[in-house]
Amino acid sequence: MLTVSKISKGFGQKTLFNDISLRLLRGERLGLVGPNGAGKTTLFSIILGDAEQDSGLIELERDIKIGFLPQESAPTGEETVAELATSISPEFTKIYETLRKHPDPNDSDRLDAMEKFVELDGYNLEAKAKRILAGLAFRAEDFDIPAHTLSGGWIMRAHLARLLVMEPDLLMLDEPTNHLDLETLGWFQNQLTRYSGAILTISHDREFLNAICDGIVEIAHGRLNRYHGNYEKYLTQKADREAQHLAAYNNQQREIAHLEDFVRRFRAKASKASQAQARLKQLEKMERIAAPESDADTISFSFPQPQRSGQRIATLEKVDQAYGDHVVYTDLSMQIEKGQRIVLVGPNGSGKSTLLKILSGAVPIQAGTSDLGHNVSVGYFSQQRVEILNVERTVLDEAMEKIETGMNEQKVRGILGAFLFRGDDVFKKVKVLSGGEKSRLALVKLLLSPPNFLLLDEPTTHLDMPSIDALIGALKDYTGTLVFVSHDVHFIRAIAQSTIQIQAGTTTVYAGDYDYYLRKSGASSEQSGLVAGLKNARPDGSPVTQGKSEKISAKDRRRQAAEARKNASGGRKSIESLIARMEAEIVSLESDQLELSKQLENPNTYNDPEQAKELNIKASRISKRLEEKNYEWEAAAEELSKLT
Repeated sequence: MLTVSKISKGFGQKTLFNDISLRLLRGERLGLVGPNGAGKTTLFSIILGDAEQDSGLIELERDIKIGFLPQESAPTGEETVAELATSISPEFTKIYETLRKHPDPNDSDRLDAMEKFVELDGYNLEAKAKRILAGLAFRAEDFDIPAHTLSGGWIMRAHLARLLVMEPDLLMLDEPTNHLDLETLGWFQNQLTRYSGAILTISHDREFLNAICDGIVEIAHGRLNRYHGNYEKYLTQKADREAQHLAAYNNQQREIAHLEDFVRRFRAKASKASQAQARLKQLEKMERIAAPESDADTISFSFPQPQRSGQRIATLEKVDQAYGDHVVYTDLSMQIEKGQRIVLVGPNGSGKSTLLKILSGAVPIQAGTSDLGHNVSVGYFSQQRVEILNVERTVLDEAMEKIETGMNEQKVRGILGAFLFRGDDVFKKVKVLSGGEKSRLALVKLLLSPPNFLLLDEPTTHLDMPSIDALIGALKDYTGTLVFVSHDVHFIRAIAQSTIQIQAGTTTVYAGDYDYYLRKSGASSEQSGLVAGLKNARPDGSPVTQGKSEKISAKDRRRQAAEARKNASGGRKSIESLIARMEAEIVSLESDQLELSKQLENPNTYNDPEQAKELNIKASRISKRLEEKNYEWEAAAEELSKLT
């Protein structure tokens, strides 16, 4: 299916890889791994024809169909989510463009496009796309939303749906798990295990590679090595290969030293000169074994330890928390003690991220009390909250801010290197960083000057395996208290000492590590244990419709809305009145949304495509209006809490 023959590629004086070869057969599933910067994505680009190799040959079977998911972004136009998911060929893309340009049902161009759509089995394809979109956590009301209005991660999910609908002969995925939560990741892995085509994927997710791969290909030090089996088997085989290489190298070095010593001692003696000359020729003809190359990306570091706290870290008493009519917690009570390392598990929408926000004080609670213990300092890391960074500083200057005594620039740069900021990257302005890079920098800042109560929401996203191991090493030495959410089972097993399972707003404490939780909860697998429980209608405590993007940050919207209301209201009573009006409008909108959902769930609705489309458009508008009103309500509630 795919043959890579003696490919070489370099940039300037740096050689990424030299004379590498690879063969991929139909049905094989290979994981491509290696340190950051080794050339994994570049190799993908060469195979796809988007970049040229310096030498070598790429051969693909004739008429092979390739599907590719890039790591960061993929293009969108005016198409809806459902149209994007079914745009599996230029023909379908052209059909959808024609239908958008000619909305009149009697237009001849539209009628021709619909005839072609039916001829290509478009309705069955559309039904398949909607099933796959649902598996990737899209809701029915999202199908007719313009794809470009979604956040980047949800656009990538829509493109992933398109690839699964397409079912190409070769599926090439660059870090696909970055865009998936626990539930959709489990669903996606199941899809890939049943996939009939070949798969070549770049991933830093060990459990994902273990689940789907029957081979691992490693690019490192300019070379490519292939291993049989999943990621765990690769680690064992690699260790054996490296041990054999080291033994062979040491044996040859001893032999070389012995021969050189003989030549040096007897070259000048007439009786031994011929023997010395023979050994010299033996040295010249010897094929030298290269010295083992250390894995420079395996970095360990430690960070300053936080100040001591009291035994009681945080206490929640009878806490209620909701977003509009969506209740997340009712009468929640818990206590967190010094030194605990707790992982929160449960389905998407159960309230894991909301609990972190409550503990950090990032959201005001509606009832009950939330108290921190003596001398407790909180650090909250969320990938959606990188506004704490000064975008005009360089990466290094931002990392050096407020660091502890004894942490010099060299140590700071070492830690930045562990989190993929290497060389001149540290002199980049924060404002030019990607979202993932800003997220990593925010995490570095927490580690450089850590509080004694750390709250981490998916800290391993965007980190490669060496960096994840570096983070694990740092957190193992951390003397404070830790509560975190993660979908990385390797990370959870390494860090968690107790588990809190959250289901429909109810918490169950398991006084043991993740394996203890799996045994006691009766989870069917280590991955299912992360999402066991009931599935709520909304994502983790968020009032936002899944996947909606924002033109400005949530923080800025809340601040602006709060300032506008404060100036207009003149005090507490006006804000209370405003909140009451907004709550009434939210209730009305949600009632309309529920009625539309019932109609859209009725199969008979789709007997009239135009009616179904109109209902979806209405649902989309209501969903957007609800999003705006919930944000406004949240901002007003925050402002009211300040006046209490």
